[in-house]
Amino acid sequence: MKNLLQRTLAGSVYASFIVLGIAWNEYSFLTLFTVATVLCLWEFYGLLEKQKKVRFHRVFDCLGGGILFIACFLYASGTSDYRIFAVYLLYVVIVLIVELYERQPDPITHAAYLFFGQLYIALPFSLLNLIVFVPAASENAVYSWILALALFVFIWINDTGAYIVGSLIGKHRLFERISPQKSWEGFFGGLAFTIASSLIFNCFVLEIPVYHWIGLSVVVVIFGTLGDLIESLMKRTLSVKDSGKAIPGHGGFLDRFDSFLLAVYAVFFYIQFIQN
Repeated sequence: MKNLLQRTLAGSVYASFIVLGIAWNEYSFLTLFTVATVLCLWEFYGLLEKQKKVRFHRVFDCLGGGILFIACFLYASGTSDYRIFAVYLLYVVIVLIVELYERQPDPITHAAYLFFGQLYIALPFSLLNLIVFVPAASENAVYSWILALALFVFIWINDTGAYIVGSLIGKHRLFERISPQKSWEGFFGGLAFTIASSLIFNCFVLEIPVYHWIGLSVVVVIFGTLGDLIESLMKRTLSVKDSGKAIPGHGGFLDRFDSFLLAVYAVFFYIQFIQN
């Protein structure tokens, strides 16, 4: 009971930060997800340092991911043109040059781990900027947060629905080798709950047809589940239960954003499909 209360309170605080950060304005969005990018990278590189005995310049490498997110924000919002990405490219060049002097036992593996973190974490967070900013006739784009909020709500509803249904009637394992607790019954239960929540979004945002809300919820469930499994695979490879202990009862920041990291790609491509 104590653990359930702890999980509920911590989850409520986490969800409140996400909702307020997205819905308040574009600057709260920028602050929230820059910090989230840095913290997730900090956890990821920390796990590799501990489990794989690989040395990183964690502050510098985490700031590199933050720079990519900020560059994408400035580009997507129309504040700057594509040349803003030169700052991140400078970070990449510096990283490669530093490899010459680091004397790592295996510099290729070290660089691969480092850039995988940027690809796995910093890039998906940065892509979120292209979802929340809508091109406008004026020079700057318009900040539109509803789809980003829907992305997170769908993930949360799916997790909750899958847990409830899976706990009650789950018998057939979804991917036992990676995540023994997940079941097909839970998957379809989470899908049903998420589709139902998409109908609620449709009641408030009529500009998007109901079939697109349903389609968006389906791709979030599919790719969010795959994202969860991918992080589970990495944790099994690193022989850890959680990515960290930052969120009581939930683990680390990566544990809370694992579904998002793959689902954001699906949402982005689905939006492009809608627009075309």
